[in-house]
Amino acid sequence: MGPLVIGCAIAIMPNLVSSTAVSNGPSELLTSLKSQTRKKNLTSRQPRPDYTKFSHTTHVTRQNLACDSCHKFPTDNWKEVRQGDAAFPDVAEFPRHDSCLNCHRQQFFARERPAPRICANCHVNVTPRNTARYLFPSLGDVTDASKVKPEANSEFVINFSHEKHIEVVGLNRPPRKPPSFAFMAISWQEKKAAAEPSESKSCPVCHQTHQPQGDSEDEYATKPPKDLGDNFWLKKGTFKTIPNSHTGCFTCHNVDAGLAPLPSDCNACHKLRSESPPLKADFDPKLAQAMNIMDQMILTAWRRRWSSGTYRHEGGEHPNIGCQKCHNVMAMNTTDPRTLRVPVSSCGGAEGCHVTATADDGGGLNFEIDQKKASAGFVCTKCHVTFGKEAIPDTHVKAIQALKKS
Repeated sequence: MGPLVIGCAIAIMPNLVSSTAVSNGPSELLTSLKSQTRKKNLTSRQPRPDYTKFSHTTHVTRQNLACDSCHKFPTDNWKEVRQGDAAFPDVAEFPRHDSCLNCHRQQFFARERPAPRICANCHVNVTPRNTARYLFPSLGDVTDASKVKPEANSEFVINFSHEKHIEVVGLNRPPRKPPSFAFMAISWQEKKAAAEPSESKSCPVCHQTHQPQGDSEDEYATKPPKDLGDNFWLKKGTFKTIPNSHTGCFTCHNVDAGLAPLPSDCNACHKLRSESPPLKADFDPKLAQAMNIMDQMILTAWRRRWSSGTYRHEGGEHPNIGCQKCHNVMAMNTTDPRTLRVPVSSCGGAEGCHVTATADDGGGLNFEIDQKKASAGFVCTKCHVTFGKEAIPDTHVKAIQALKKS
């Protein structure tokens, strides 16, 4: 029996221990096994949550929490953030501590200095003595130098129907506080009365020219270098304003009017972004930084330029063209950026402008395409910031072909 047992042990040993481990001895074998176990545990362990970055996706999708679990309407400070007639019931502050403590008591009382990391979601300096909070994101219209605005990186897109609003929103209306209710008279305000009567006259209510040049001789948004030449530099009046608060919305959608969605129905308008890859914009953050562009409205709008990154709403004859000449309002779905793209075909047509049947007719697109065909390294800069380095899209070629056939 003895020799048989020993023989079995010797036969099994090579399957349990590598030749290297055997040669190094029992202590090295034990160390190796512990190291392998530790590595296995680390790879299988889930990453620790970063409590400095609040996630609506975690709370809404995974935890299935309703908006009013944390956000209360109206918040106690609504009469303070806006004064006098400008004040209206609003969600104007971060949720109270008791909304968070139900689930995050451990994080709130963590022994972290100078304060628990989770506090950084709402508080500016995260110290026991400084209790100042960031300005709540819905207060984009509030200009308070004492309030610090958080970085604009929203998890939401706004679900807004241009089609439903286009015939009931206008400019000619008496001043009134947002809680009152009435349909707005329709009007149009542009430099010249060039818009066709059949077109909507409501766009300027929400989308006005931002930082217009007007009569000023200073056309650039920031001071350009002296040797700029024909190179691109952002000009004033390039972008239109985008609603950044509840002010316009709650004019009609308020408790007194009873017009759905009500202010407490957060998820009717605020939709979590899709996890699909974001649409590429004609925007270069390094270039914006070099230009010292600090205006958040400009940066937000520029990051959404999914067609021409250099297009200037105040440039040339653009102010005299009705919005719907370029924007297909009825097809807009604000939760799908692809429907918000302006087709290059809108830059041509019967009026000529930038797309013509031939280059001899003066079309800027025609000239750029001819240059691109002549030299693959040519960069289209008349309309684009980053897209000009890419190959010519089929849509551009078809826009010219369509004019040749007409």
